[in-house]
Amino acid sequence: MDDKFPMTGDIDFPLYMVTDEESGDLLVTAEEVEGFFVDPEEESPEVVFLRAREVNKGKRRTDDAVLQIVNRQGECIGEYFIGRAVLGDTGAESPDGKISSVSYRFFGNRCDYPAAAKIWRRWASGVTVKRGEWLQWPVRQHSAWLHVVQTAWFTANRSAARYGVDDVIHLDGAHIATKSGFFCALGEAVNGPGGYYGSNLDALADCISSNSGEGPLVKIVWRDFRASQGSLDHVFLDSLMGVMREFNIDVEIPDK
Repeated sequence: MDDKFPMTGDIDFPLYMVTDEESGDLLVTAEEVEGFFVDPEEESPEVVFLRAREVNKGKRRTDDAVLQIVNRQGECIGEYFIGRAVLGDTGAESPDGKISSVSYRFFGNRCDYPAAAKIWRRWASGVTVKRGEWLQWPVRQHSAWLHVVQTAWFTANRSAARYGVDDVIHLDGAHIATKSGFFCALGEAVNGPGGYYGSNLDALADCISSNSGEGPLVKIVWRDFRASQGSLDHVFLDSLMGVMREFNIDVEIPDK
């Protein structure tokens, strides 16, 4: 995976920034983090920031911590509200001014998509996400890709709506192996690479009914629908088609 995409390994800029939401104070910036992107059963109170660039030792605790994902240009592309955080141990400073590790005790939620850490590094590289790039990640990581898509979309203050100009979009059923994959494909088809258009059926209905953007879809052309039938359960597909009928979206299945 590291050979396919830029910036999925070690990086050389502060990808993570923790601030106090109420005061705006900077708490720590770092190139890497451990203990935040984890499976729920592996979650522990301590989160460790590695190769830290800055640490505010004067503000040891806050009830309004926010973890931001920052790209190479210094722009915030993702945001997680943490809540209470307490500064722990601080490692040694290296000759280049980086601090080896800074630990915090986080009392709020973690991100339960471990693969999101690597995907965020890719998104932060400054290299534009390409069409179909999500397909090059393992199927088991499509839910993490969708999570990053959704988080980045709303961090950028976009609405759950259609911004693409095409009234008719095309889906390839051969590429849709999971529900998350369906929403990755749909978001890209509607709003371009890295685009969001729902992460579940309720969110999809919100996108379709939104008064923002270019309005609802008119038609979906779903090629190789039989492949989707083999991958997605009938309850999901029936409910999906029900949403389409509710909002008068025509679904054309050429190979039916």
